[in-house]
Amino acid sequence: MNETRTIEATLDLPIRYIDRSRAYYLALGYDNPYRWAHNVDVPFASLTKPLTQSRVALITTAAPLKPDAGDQGPWAPYNASAKFTEVYSMPIEPPPDLRISHLGYDRKHTSAEDINTYFPLERIKKAAAEGRIGELNSRFYGVPTLRSQRLTTERDAPQILELCREDAIDAAILVPT
Repeated sequence: MNETRTIEATLDLPIRYIDRSRAYYLALGYDNPYRWAHNVDVPFASLTKPLTQSRVALITTAAPLKPDAGDQGPWAPYNASAKFTEVYSMPIEPPPDLRISHLGYDRKHTSAEDINTYFPLERIKKAAAEGRIGELNSRFYGVPTLRSQRLTTERDAPQILELCREDAIDAAILVPT
């Protein structure tokens, strides 16, 4: 009985993603182990008005469907062909067809069948209709997941900030997948 509890406790440990990422990068031949991004000064700001009066944008790492890029549907295996490498924006109407087959996630326990789990547009529209947020922006923004802190910091984040400023965004919801 005691041995069973020990096995169960061992199997119920959290996944140590940083250790896996470091081992993966070293196996690829990089001469330094992967390090998570760390910022001493976080570029976030407090809201200047209530959320109920704020214009809100949705930022995602999901990719627009690429019809010629292979399987991108629910339960699809990892698909590097579906990856995108540049910041993009699209209107929220009609609702876009976004997928996450280009990302690494737990495909054993997650299907990606419900778009609201990785792109909660309908949930945010409902929040706006209920008055919990002031207004949902008419377009959303996509940011790539290139595993490069330098590209994210120097290229992608400034582009997203520029789009938010263009659209007079008061608050943004980032949904990384």
